[in-house]
This record gives sequence, structure tokens and C-alpha cells, in this order.
Amino acid sequence: MDDKQRAVLFGVEHSVCGRRWRLRRGLGDDATALAQRLGLPELVGRLLVQRGIGLDEAPLYLRPRLRDQLPDPSRLRDMNEAVARLVAAIRRDETIAIFGDYDVDGATSAALLARFFAAVGARSRIYVPDRLREGYGPNTPALLRLRAEGATVALTVDCGTAAYEPLREAARHGLDVIVIDHHVAEPQLPFAHAVVNPNRLDEAGEHGTLAAVGVAFLLVVAVNRALRLAGWYRSRPEPDLLGWLDLVALGTVCDVVPLTGLNRTFVAQGLKVLARRGNPGLDALARSAGLADALDAYHLSFALGPRVNAGGRVGAADLGARLLATDDPADAAELAQRLEVLNRERREIETRTLAEAIAAVEAQPQSPALVFAAGADWHPGVIGIVAARLRERYERPACVVTIAQGIGRGSGRSVPGAPLGAAVIAARQAGLLLAGGGHAMAAGFSVASDRLTALRDFLAERLGDGLDRERLFPELTVDGALSVASAQGELLGQIEQLAPFGTANPEPRFVFPTVRVTGCEPVGDGHMRCVLADPLGRARLPSIAFRAAQTPLGRFLATTGGAAVHVAGQLRRDRWRGGDAVQLVIDDAAATTASG
Repeated sequence: MDDKQRAVLFGVEHSVCGRRWRLRRGLGDDATALAQRLGLPELVGRLLVQRGIGLDEAPLYLRPRLRDQLPDPSRLRDMNEAVARLVAAIRRDETIAIFGDYDVDGATSAALLARFFAAVGARSRIYVPDRLREGYGPNTPALLRLRAEGATVALTVDCGTAAYEPLREAARHGLDVIVIDHHVAEPQLPFAHAVVNPNRLDEAGEHGTLAAVGVAFLLVVAVNRALRLAGWYRSRPEPDLLGWLDLVALGTVCDVVPLTGLNRTFVAQGLKVLARRGNPGLDALARSAGLADALDAYHLSFALGPRVNAGGRVGAADLGARLLATDDPADAAELAQRLEVLNRERREIETRTLAEAIAAVEAQPQSPALVFAAGADWHPGVIGIVAARLRERYERPACVVTIAQGIGRGSGRSVPGAPLGAAVIAARQAGLLLAGGGHAMAAGFSVASDRLTALRDFLAERLGDGLDRERLFPELTVDGALSVASAQGELLGQIEQLAPFGTANPEPRFVFPTVRVTGCEPVGDGHMRCVLADPLGRARLPSIAFRAAQTPLGRFLATTGGAAVHVAGQLRRDRWRGGDAVQLVIDDAAATTASG
């Protein structure tokens, strides 16, 4: 069912936030039958079907266990070659350089490998390139400098698949490079000792949705197994690999890969590890964000992840990896504070850039297959976040380009079913780009400013029907309607059976129709707190709209005057009241006459 056929819920064509409300529709098994067969509440059955989970997949989906999902790492091509070289380096006490990317996936991958090498007694160092001075991925001067400083092996993590010339130069100077990546590969692979990438064209593709940190974890499993067989642990303790799943969970969630299969298991088990707060860096980061309670995927995505990212976006690129790799609580606290300051700066830049990008998008018709915005001198460190915000707002792939000195640097984010990385690679092969690559859900590129229109049209055509333009209206996808009286702890417990939530498994959103807003007041840092009451006033639901006080949503909630309205949002545990208390996190609202 395409977007134009999906039902408009409660006739809301233009909400307070300017969005059309659409009902999420599922395919496949009947929800009632699925629930009955598995002994589940009907609501859970319906939510599963809406997420494309059928009878065969549901049991593992609801109870993700690593022993059911973890593959033999040796099934990935070049894994055995990578393992053999790393085992030799460890046994010969060689220095291993870890060349990371500056985003969360790169930082967690680098920290995971650094922790593993330290635990097995190997020497390693992390290097993260500066976004503005060095750009993305391995570069020749950095690799040669690492070789000159004593490294004999370099692991590139979350990058390297398209670094043809830098890796060839590194090999010429005696540096053995092992690529650990997940970005879409071309037929020609770089000259490297090993290229471990589930998105190589000669791979089966069964693990193509893994984040780079997931691939790095499989490498750690394989190297650990080889060291055990070689007798390495006869005189030293074997590390607890599962204790690092908190890092795998963070990188997986923040790289917006689908939370299905092995990814879902990594995150589910990683959240259990995170609850122990054993990583000083993650603990310090949570404290700086004011998070004292149990963390879930939402906190990883919207609280911890942006702070780890802040260094690579507007500060020192290696701060995130250093924070996640340290075991010194004092060092962790200092690094977390630096990232907190940088994150506030990043938010201010992002807010300005997003407003300009939305204005550019809505000033002219856009392709139904792609949102494309370009502007002069937008900060390159935030264009990826802005692209993600546009994707969420319009529910389609989005690319954002900042232009300076005749060159556009772009970042894109996609939706399931629209492989953006492959489209960007095709654009580079067609001669439209100076450089570019990515994976299904995200991509980056550089382009001459006079080729922007041609690039936009090429990507739109590649991603969909492409060139018939339309004015965009933001949409809000909703899973169904609930009554205020039903919003109890038992219901939320049913919904939480589907957690962890993320890409390909969105957190359920419900409409509470014809309710009244009472006791609305601003609290905290621009939030609006209120209570929803059913038409008879017999049931009440505490609610909050975050950062909404100065927005149309906040003003609407504060001025309903007791009139009946529709409110949409997500049910969460109310940590403040404790117990089984539930609150609604409000996403949007509409007058009952909002249709049309």
C-alpha cells in the first residue's frame, strides 16, 4: 500500500505541527490469528504485523538471544585472513593502529577493538581523522604517519572500503591494512591485507544490515577464538566479550541500521550490559545527560549518541572514542563534560541549519522519492543530523548539501527499502560526484556545485519514480487509537515486549481521540506538562511535550480552553512517579475539526 492509499487517521490532514496523520498498515499474517497462536495480547499481535513480523519470526523477535543469532564469523570473506594477521601481530607484540570514523559507529568500533587488544595484552592506538581538515576515511598522510610511528598493522573501522589510493600507498610502505566496514562496496575492492565487509558484492548479504561495530564484534569473537586455540590464555585470563555489548548496542542504534535479527539481539543484550554501568565513559556520559535510571534504545539514540558524536561534528574528532575506551573515571568525567559543552554548541548550529533547510525544501516542489536541500556555508558537522530530521519530517530519503568555494559536501539519510548508499555510488560511477559512498540507510558525497541539479534528479530517479515533483506535507505515522482509561502499566508492559525500538521497529505511536487538556504548564527546559482527560473526566493521563513551550504545539496545548482535541504520542514509564505509572510523550495534536 503506497502513501496515497494509507488511511488518514481521524481526518487529520493538517495538525498543529502541520502534519497529515497516517495509519501504519501491516502486511502478512492476520494479527488476531498470530496473537492467538502465540498466546499474545491482540495489541502485540497487531503491532507485530504492522512491523512485518509474521508467525515464524515472532518467537525469536520477542525473545532475542545471542546463541540463536550469532553466526560463525569465518563465514564472512577475508575474516580468516584478518584473524591470522592480528593473531600474529598480538603474539609478536606489534603495534596495531585503529583508524576510526568520527561518528558513533566509528567511535564504538574503535573503542571495542582498543578494549579487546588491551585485554589480551596487545599494543594498539586509536586514530580518528579531523572532519574538516582530513575528511572522511583513511588518507595517505595519516596512514604513513602511523607507519612511521611504529604501527605495522592498521584496522580501518566504519571506513576504508572505497579508500583505494591511501590503502595502496600504505601497503607500499609496509603497513598491512585490514578493512572492517559495512558500507556498500564496488566490484573492485581496495588493495588491503583483508576486507571484511558483509556488503561486499561477493558476500551472501545475510548480514548486510550490520553496523560497523557489529562487524567489529564478529572480528573480536573470531580473534578471541583463534587466540584460545593457540594457547594464548594459558597464562592470562580470557576476556568477557559479552561485557562489551553495551558499545555494540550504542553503535548499532546510532547508525540507524534495522533493529531486526542479529542487530536486535545485539541491542537487547547490550542494554542489559549497559544497566550495570561498567563502562566508565558511558556512565559519565549518562550522568552528564542527567540519566540516572535504566537506559533504553531511545536514550542511546537521543541522549548518549549525540554527545559521543559532538566531538566529531564540532570539536576534537577523537573525543568519543577516547571516552568509550578509557577505564579511568576521572578521565571519563572530564571527557564527558567536554562533549556536553560541544553538544550544546552542536544543537544551536543544528537548529539554525534545520530551519533554513526546511524553508528551502518547502519553498519549491520536491520529488516524492527524495528530499533535497542545499545551502551556502552550512556547518558540515551537522548536515547529517539535519538530513535525519528531514527524513523523519517527510518520511522519505533526504540529502543535505553545504556549499563552499564551488564544492558541495553532502550527507544523506534514508528509509527502509530505499538503499541510498548504492544510489550515491551509482552517481559517482556516472561521473556526477567527486567522491561518495555509504550504506543502505546513510551516505556521504562531494559534488561540484554546478552538478547539484543533475545529482538531485539522478538520485530521485534511482530511488523511486523520481521526477514528478510535488509540494511536501510532513506526515506522522500512527499505529492506532487508544482511550485514556486504557493507558495503564499493564498495557505498556505489552507494548514493551516489542522493545528495543529503532529503525525497522519503530516505537508505537497512538492517537488519543476527543480528549481534553487540563493543567497545562511549562516545566524544565522549555517542556510543556499537562494532563489528558477522557470526555467524562473519569480517566486521566499525565503527559509531556518536550521542548514545545515556544512551538505551535506548546501554545495549542496551553490554550485549548477545555475543547475536545486529538493528541498523538508514545506511552512511556513515568520515572518520576515510579511503579507502574505511565505518561504520554506528546508528538502532535489536532483540533477535532482538523480535517481538510
